[in-house]
Amino acid sequence: MRKFLVLALVAFTTLGASAKTDKDSVNKNKPVFTVIKKNPITSIKDQNRSGTCWAYSTLSFFESEILKKTGKTYDLGEMFVANKTYMDRAVMAVRMHGDVSFSEGGSSYDPLYCIQHYGIVPETAMPLPGSLYGDSLANFKEFFSVLTPYVESVAKSKQSKLTPAWKNGLQGILDAYLGKTPEKFTYEGKTYTPQSFAASLGLNWDDYVSFTSYTHHPFWSEFAVEVQDNWRWPMSYNVPIEDLTKIIDNAINNGYTVAWGGDVTEDGFTRKGLGIAYDIKKVRSMSGTDADHWFKFSKDKKNEKLDSLGVNAPEIQPTQEMRQEAFDNWETTDDHGMHIFGIAKDQNGREYYMVKNSWGKYGDYDGIWYMTKNFVAYKTMDFMVNKNAVPKEIRKKLGI
Repeated sequence: MRKFLVLALVAFTTLGASAKTDKDSVNKNKPVFTVIKKNPITSIKDQNRSGTCWAYSTLSFFESEILKKTGKTYDLGEMFVANKTYMDRAVMAVRMHGDVSFSEGGSSYDPLYCIQHYGIVPETAMPLPGSLYGDSLANFKEFFSVLTPYVESVAKSKQSKLTPAWKNGLQGILDAYLGKTPEKFTYEGKTYTPQSFAASLGLNWDDYVSFTSYTHHPFWSEFAVEVQDNWRWPMSYNVPIEDLTKIIDNAINNGYTVAWGGDVTEDGFTRKGLGIAYDIKKVRSMSGTDADHWFKFSKDKKNEKLDSLGVNAPEIQPTQEMRQEAFDNWETTDDHGMHIFGIAKDQNGREYYMVKNSWGKYGDYDGIWYMTKNFVAYKTMDFMVNKNAVPKEIRKKLGI
C-alpha cells in the first residue's frame, strides 16, 4: 500500500490500562478516551519517506503475535522483507511484460510470504533504514527513481530473449539502498540463518488468514482483492460487512491483534489522530454551512470544521451497498496498512479501534490512531488475523 504523506499528523495513544486525554481548553469536543481492551504491541516505528507501511504494519502484527505466544519482544527487519519482496515483484513485472505494476507498495501477505519462503531477520542483522545513503530513516525518493526505470526497461524490452544478468543488476540496486540480506547472522549469542530464525520465533506461519467484504464475489467464498498492490493475488475470505467488526472484536477481546489495510484518504481520517465515517450532510447542517458554501471551502477549512465537532461529529451507518459502491467508484482506495490492537470509547460511549501507525511518534499520543467501528466497517480493504482469533461459528462456516 502507498503511504500518504500527511503534514502535522497528530495521533492518539493511551498510557496504562485506563488512560484518558486532558480536556482541550479550546475545543470542548475533543475526545476523552477510556481503554476497554488493549493488547501488547512493540515500539512505534517510522517508515518515513518510503511506501513500506505493508512491511511495518504486518511485522508489527507478527511481533505482537510472538509477544502473545512467547512473551518475548522482537524488532523484525522491514528492509529484509523489502529487499526480497521488490525482487519478487520485479520478476513478476518482467514475467508479465510490465502488465503487473511495480511500485513501493504491497500487502500484508508479502511479509508472510517472505517469512514462509526466505525467513526473517532481526532489525540488527541489516543496515539501519537510510543509513547506506546518509539518511537517518528510509527515504525511497532516489532509490525508486533508479529502481523503477530499471525494472520497466527490462519488462518492456524488445529483446527476443532475456539473460539472467538483469537480476544481478537489480539485486545490486536493492543491496546498495537496503543492504544485503545475510545468509547467516548472530543474535543474542546464537548463529541463525533467516529460515532458522523464523522457525525459532514460535509461530505457526500457516495460522494466518485474510478477510474482506464485497458483493462482486459470493459471500463465504475466497477471492483475490483486485487492487494493484495485491500483486501476488493471495485469497481473502469474503464475509458480510457485520462480520468484519465481529471478527476484529473477537480477536481483540481474546488477546489477538489485526494487520489492517484500507483507505485513509477520507476527510474522516483526520490529522488529529481520528478515523470517523463522517456524515457530511449532517456535518454541514451542524456547522451552519449549506452545500454550496461547503464545496467552496478549502480542504484545510473543511478539516477545521470537521475537527471542531470532535466526538459530536455525526457518522454514517455503512451498509454493504455503500462499501461496494465506494470500492467500485474509487472512493475506497488501497492506501495504507496499520496494526489494530485495542478498543476504546469516548465520553459519549462511541467505540473506536486503537491502531498503531508507522509514521513515527507524531502528536500528543505518540503515533496511535483511533478509528471508529463505522469507519473500519466502511473503509477496510482487507485484514489479516490469526485463524484462532476468528469466532468459531465463522470458522466452521468457512471450514478453517
